[in-house]
Amino acid sequence: MSRVAVVLLNYNGFHLLQKYLPIVAQHHAQQDIYIVDNASTDESIQWVKQHFPHVHIIQNAFNYGFAKGYNEGLKHIQAEYYVLMNNDVRTTQGWLDNIIEFMDKHSDATVCMPKLLDDKNPEMFEYAGASGGFVDVLGYPLCRGRVFLALEKDEHQYDDIQEIFWATGACMVVRSSVFWEVGGFDDDFFAHMEEIDLCWRIKNIGKKVYVIPSSVVYHLGGGTLNKINPHKTYLNFRNSLLTLIKNHPYNYLFLKIILRLILDGVAGIKFLLEGNGKHTIAVIQAHFYVYRYFRKFWIKRKNFEKQHKVKYTFHPIVKQSIVIQHYLLGKKRFLELSLK
Repeated sequence: MSRVAVVLLNYNGFHLLQKYLPIVAQHHAQQDIYIVDNASTDESIQWVKQHFPHVHIIQNAFNYGFAKGYNEGLKHIQAEYYVLMNNDVRTTQGWLDNIIEFMDKHSDATVCMPKLLDDKNPEMFEYAGASGGFVDVLGYPLCRGRVFLALEKDEHQYDDIQEIFWATGACMVVRSSVFWEVGGFDDDFFAHMEEIDLCWRIKNIGKKVYVIPSSVVYHLGGGTLNKINPHKTYLNFRNSLLTLIKNHPYNYLFLKIILRLILDGVAGIKFLLEGNGKHTIAVIQAHFYVYRYFRKFWIKRKNFEKQHKVKYTFHPIVKQSIVIQHYLLGKKRFLELSLK
């Protein structure tokens, strides 16, 4: 078993690998590097084989998305720590050392993430994780440095090591033993929110998630929903509800699901008024999926309870919903919110 495996998921990422893989290879010369490829049809894998023959390649039979793509690839990798990294992440020299040192010293630290900055605008936090992920009272995700689409400038205001609720899937370090103990990512999620679901399950068995901001990486990312791709809207709305169904304590669970459905409806109307009718349809489709497959995900929840000593954990960082605080009260910075 290797100590650390650096694992990049790839699908038709030739130009991204050209830009970022040389940097990753330089900074991780002492670790095994893997490309898990989701049946790419471009020349990315041929290019890796030619220019980085020491990089291990695991080729999936289909494009399984983020969740199942990683699950299938990681079955072939034996390591104490998985470093799961998007193929559009620019690493910095020694960034991983601080995280591994922290996890070695803290046995309950199961998932850790670095501070995530924007590769296009390095002074700004990046949408996908900023300086640590949290949730509000209704389960909406936010970050230290990002509330909905409002991003903050990194002025070292969030440089302390802190236990967080979820770590970004763009760049996370996870203990392989616990990853498989909780069943890995949920294949049915395909992409988006799967890292929150994973971290919540890990917290529900008593383990912890941290951000180590002394470690810094830069993420190209997207941030805003691509208007020409309503499927991303569908996955975000669908998977956010499924995460709540699977992981929230029983207290107030169904009330919160109802409130979330109502607020989703408001978002759908907003999309329509803005001329983004395809996104409105995506929200409706997400809801119908949840109605149709609610029992399936409820069974997943009950099976997880049977397999593990579950202590349902829900410690929202925000006293009041960020929907109210952000959209009605105009609060755009994490420290402006009414925090617990």
